[in-house]
Amino acid sequence: MDQEHIAGPTGDGDGAGRRRFLAIATGAATAAGLGAAAGCAGGDGSGNLRAGEKSSASTPDDRPPAGGAHAFDVKAENARPGNADWAVVKAGPARAVEGFADKVSVLPGESFGLYVSTTAPRFTVSAYRMGWYGGARARLVWRSEALTGVRQPEHTVDSDTRMVRTRWARTASVETKDWPEGSYLLRLDAQGGEGGQRFVPVTVRSAATAGRTVVVNAVATWQAYNRWGGYGSYDGPSGGYASRSLAVSFDRPYEYDDGAGLFLVYEAPLIALAERLGIPLAYATTTDVAREKRLLEGAAAVLSLGHDEYWSPEQRAHFTAARDAGTNIAILGANCCFRRIRLEASELGPDRTLVCYKSSYAQDPGFKRGHPATVDFRSAPGADPESSLLGVIYDGYPVDAPYVVTNPGHWLFEGTGAKAGDRFEHLVGVEYDKVNTGFTTPRPIEILAHSPVVCEGRPSHQDTAYYTVPSGAGVFATGTMRWVEALDATGDGRSGRNHGLDARSGALTTRVTENLLRVFAAGPAGRSHPAQDNVKAVYGGS
Repeated sequence: MDQEHIAGPTGDGDGAGRRRFLAIATGAATAAGLGAAAGCAGGDGSGNLRAGEKSSASTPDDRPPAGGAHAFDVKAENARPGNADWAVVKAGPARAVEGFADKVSVLPGESFGLYVSTTAPRFTVSAYRMGWYGGARARLVWRSEALTGVRQPEHTVDSDTRMVRTRWARTASVETKDWPEGSYLLRLDAQGGEGGQRFVPVTVRSAATAGRTVVVNAVATWQAYNRWGGYGSYDGPSGGYASRSLAVSFDRPYEYDDGAGLFLVYEAPLIALAERLGIPLAYATTTDVAREKRLLEGAAAVLSLGHDEYWSPEQRAHFTAARDAGTNIAILGANCCFRRIRLEASELGPDRTLVCYKSSYAQDPGFKRGHPATVDFRSAPGADPESSLLGVIYDGYPVDAPYVVTNPGHWLFEGTGAKAGDRFEHLVGVEYDKVNTGFTTPRPIEILAHSPVVCEGRPSHQDTAYYTVPSGAGVFATGTMRWVEALDATGDGRSGRNHGLDARSGALTTRVTENLLRVFAAGPAGRSHPAQDNVKAVYGGS
């Protein structure tokens, strides 16, 4: 793989290489994999909804189930007709149309501000709820009438933190009346001029999660990797680590995937699968989990999706408390809970600035005031390796290796037909985790897959693992970033889609994830499926 050097698990990483990592990790998968699976060609939802700026509007057939948020029914929602034409198919020139919301999430019925800049005289906004919908992957919930387009002022860059700032005027206030809970992409469609389309993500979050499986959008990680305006948490225009932003703002569009951030590759395939299964779901963002101490109370399970690297101490504490109260946790990526961050307010509201100084933490005014250092969780000061929660720990990047089944009799492999030693090409990558008892590791822990890798000349292993705790909670970690992406893998892999992942990998990850979600939705998995420790058998140690 043509990538520049990135520091290993104990380092910060080179900015340009890390940016290239994201391009390699997401590019082909988005354009070819998810788009094809979603059936983006054809379909027409444009005439189904009444238009109306600053409000939601729907036909009588689109009314949500009675009873409000607590009566939300995933099966009933996904039985409605979908709209397969949701994708961006004509992005247009750079800056043709783009925008952001002033809240990462709202409760059903709340409003949010939409900030749009466009070179076109007019544009429309279409709100798509992302799910299964018979394979269409989205449903059009609301569409605006034509709005007046304005080119907003250029951004500025803070001299101290190199944070990109926008001071745009609010374009519209969007109400979410009758919008069901879920993950949404708003599509901006420029009209006139050179045209263009972009996404703006927003989550309609759940007020309560008791008895449900919570899908958590990893918005902090999306923002850390966002280089809109030329700066992100890894580098600036020069491409060097020293030019990175020490703080990044949610008050700007997302550069990647036509404004969708990291949602399409690392989250949408899992949401489609979970909604197809019809298990009771709730929806939140990492910001919501950090802010609301009791949000996860009584939840059956909580899901960290494909790339969920940046966590606040509050988010980690609330995940841990949920586990210790019996809530199952699934980590469906790798390099999870790696960077410690702090959320601060912006001019538009609370928790809209992500602070992460990394190796320069001593310069952080917040650290000087007594806040935890915004370094890697495993690093001093205040080292707290992520393995105490995840069971696995980040071990390196970059790799591209086969996934090797070690424990085919495990309940998670039921129905897969997998045998010991079976290999699934390219499923381990681009980052990976392993069980390493040199760090705090919950026991008993079972290793399900133990895959040899060579990371920049260093032999190691990737591990998929499952552990249980006295509360009854089960914790599962895939140990590879490509798990969620693989859910959409089809064909023989020769097309290059989804990093060469083939239908075998797609079938394996889909069945394992189905087994996981069904068992985790039923309550504390450790009571019916206690972990059987096999670390010594796999590693030959203690």
